[in-house]
This record gives sequence, structure tokens and C-alpha cells, in this order.
Amino acid sequence: MDKKNALRAGALAAGTTLMMLLMSSPALALTRDDGDDPGPGLSVVQTLGLYVVAPIALFVIIAGLVMVLDKSKIRVSKPGRAKA
Repeated sequence: MDKKNALRAGALAAGTTLMMLLMSSPALALTRDDGDDPGPGLSVVQTLGLYVVAPIALFVIIAGLVMVLDKSKIRVSKPGRAKA
């Protein structure tokens, strides 16, 4: 794709996104529905712990388990040696 077509595609995507944002209606989050009973809000520390620290910790735990439980052996072949 040449530069002109890429520029045209980018402009079209940006324009479409902008129009969708401008034409969308508000979420009406301030209007309570029947039966709506929100709980207490989270503090900044709780929010960071839930949405930042917990996913990173899960990733580290899973990656660590994969590395520890990996059964494959690392085979390094040195140049000049024939494979057996």
C-alpha cells in the first residue's frame, strides 16, 4: 500500500471514530434504575491492586509455573560438532 492510500485509510478510520463518538448518546449513569443497589466505591489503593497488581501477579505466577514445570531440555549445538 502506498503512502497516499495509507493516509486515506487513516483519515477514514479517524473520521469514522470521531463521528461515532460525537453521535453516541451518554451512558445515563446518573439515572438509577429500579432495583439498582450499587455497593461502596473502591479506594485508589484497592483499584490499583485489583486492576494493576493482581493481573501482573497472576502473569508472574503463571509464567513461573510454566518455566519451572517445563519438561523440555535445552539443546545447544556447537559449531563444528556433529549431531548424534
